Amino acid sequence: MSTLLITDIGSLVTNDPAHGTGPLGLLQDAAVVVEAGRITWVGSAASAPAADERYDAGGRALLPGFVDSHAHLVFAGDRTAEFNARMSGQSYSAGGIRTTVAATRAASDEELDANLVRFLDEALRQGTTTVECKSGYGLTVADEARALRIAASHTPETTYLGAHVVAPEYAEDPAGYVDLVTGEMLDACAPHARWVDVFCEQGAFDGDQARAVLKAGQERGLIPRVHANQLSYGPGVQLAVELGAASADHCTHLTDADVAALAGSDTVATLLPGAEFSTRAKYPDARRLLDAGATVALSTDCNPGSSFTSSMAFCIAVAVREMGMSPDEAVHAATVGGARALRRSDVGGVTVGARADLQLLEAPSHVHLAYRPGVPLTAAVWRAGVRMA
Repeated sequence: MSTLLITDIGSLVTNDPAHGTGPLGLLQDAAVVVEAGRITWVGSAASAPAADERYDAGGRALLPGFVDSHAHLVFAGDRTAEFNARMSGQSYSAGGIRTTVAATRAASDEELDANLVRFLDEALRQGTTTVECKSGYGLTVADEARALRIAASHTPETTYLGAHVVAPEYAEDPAGYVDLVTGEMLDACAPHARWVDVFCEQGAFDGDQARAVLKAGQERGLIPRVHANQLSYGPGVQLAVELGAASADHCTHLTDADVAALAGSDTVATLLPGAEFSTRAKYPDARRLLDAGATVALSTDCNPGSSFTSSMAFCIAVAVREMGMSPDEAVHAATVGGARALRRSDVGGVTVGARADLQLLEAPSHVHLAYRPGVPLTAAVWRAGVRMA
C-alpha cells in the first residue's frame, strides 16, 4: 500500500490531548501519514517519516472531517413557500412535515437517491465526511423501508424514524399508527437501520408512545436516539437517558434535572442550531450543558422544512455566536462530539488508527470557521485517505 504524507500543517486539530495542547490536542507545524485509509503517524513536520506521496498543506489548518450525526436527507419536494411565509410573519397552516411526506411518497427511488447524493456531495465539499441519515418522510411500510434501503447504500448510519409524526391516514387513530410503527413497519425497516428514533414532542408522540417505539426498536437490535425537548419541556431527555440512547437531539428546553441526567450519562446532547435559526426559535444553551459536564455534539438537522442547511461550518458559527460555545468547543462538538453521538471511535479525530477523514482549511486556524462565517473555507477533503474534494 502506498503512503501519503500531509506536511507543513500550520495547525492540526487531533482531538487527542495526548498529541498537543488543550482538548483539541492542537499541534503546530505538524504532519500526518496515511496508509490504507488509516492514519499511521502524527507528529512534528520536522520529524515526519518518508512516504510515497507528499501533500504540502502550505501552513494551513487541518482538522478531522465533520461528523453530522443528525440529518433527514431522503425526501422530495420543496418548502420555500412555508419558509417565506414564516420569515414574513405570516401564519402558514398548509406546510409542515406532511407536505414533504406527500412529495416523498410520489417520488421514484431514482429521484430520492439522486437527491440524497446531491446533499451528501454538498456536505462533503464543506468538510463533512460522516453523515447519519433518517427515514421519516414516507410514513408507510413500503416508503419507510425504501428510504432506509436508499440511505443504507450511501452511509452505515441509518435511522428508522417511522415515528416522525402520525401518518395522515392515522390522524384519528394515533394508537393504531404506533402499533404499525412498532410492528409491521419495524419488521420491514429494521434490516436496513442501525438506529431507532422518535419525535417525542407535543403534536407528535408523547412519552408513553415514544417509549413503546424505542423499546420495540431495541428488541430488534436497534440503538435509540431521541428528538427531545425541541419545542417545549417534556419527557424526551429523561426517556433518552433511561433507555441508554446514544443521543438526545435538540435539547432546547431543559430543566435542571434534564441537564443533570445528561451530564451523568453517556447520552450525548446533540444541538441543532440550524433549526432555531430557520424558525426564529430560542437557541439551546450549550454553555449550561458544557459547564455541567455533558457531552455535546453539533449537527445540521438538514431537512427541507426547519433547517435546510448542510453546512457544519455554519452551525459552528451560530453555536459560537448564539449558544455560548467557544470556537474550540464548537469544533470539538462538530467532530468528536458527533462521533460520540454515533458511538464511533474511528472518526472525529486525527490519531493513529483512526480513519483518515480529514479536511484542510483555507485558513491558518480552525477558529476561522467561526471568525469568518459564511465563507467557504474548505480547501481539500480526504475520506478514508482518498482525496474527495
